[in-house]
Amino acid sequence: MKTTTLLFLFLSTAASAALAQISPELQITLAVQAAPETERAAAAVHGYDGDGTFTTLREGSNELICIAPNPESDRFEVSCHHLGLEPFFARGRELLANGVEGEERTKTRWSEIAAGTLSLPSGTTNTIVTGSGFDPDTGAIAESSTRWVIYMPGATAGSTGLPERPMGPGSPWLMFSGTQGAHIMITPATGN
Repeated sequence: MKTTTLLFLFLSTAASAALAQISPELQITLAVQAAPETERAAAAVHGYDGDGTFTTLREGSNELICIAPNPESDRFEVSCHHLGLEPFFARGRELLANGVEGEERTKTRWSEIAAGTLSLPSGTTNTIVTGSGFDPDTGAIAESSTRWVIYMPGATAGSTGLPERPMGPGSPWLMFSGTQGAHIMITPATGN
């Protein structure tokens, strides 16, 4: 137990320090861990340059865009989403840059989807991997956990047969039922 705690503290401290100066190569290694293994080599990767500016680190040749950990965030998170979701996520980043956050940001995008000015294709997926940190030498994510989000604008419990709350660890459920931001959430039990 003591060894595990010390390793956790080392990895968390090393990860926090490393995120501020993480190389593009390591950002790519970390980001693609949210993609299926067979798709990692061809996925596009977005991350951060030396000034912390969000940028494209690698062009892709498949339908996935992976996002490296944000050096400004207190949480370690990488993700990969379908190319069809990029306008939705890009708009979210734009709104954040303009100081639009929280519920206002959410409702702005939903209104734009309803108006047909923002695309959110049904059935597109975002995979998110979180962890307590990473090993800067190997890129291994410590205490990782994966969740999946499948976007289904306008979907309801009645149209999908899914509950609006999780029935237990790993069970799919519908979040934001009936809204333009409706999506299926699948979050395995911690440690899976």
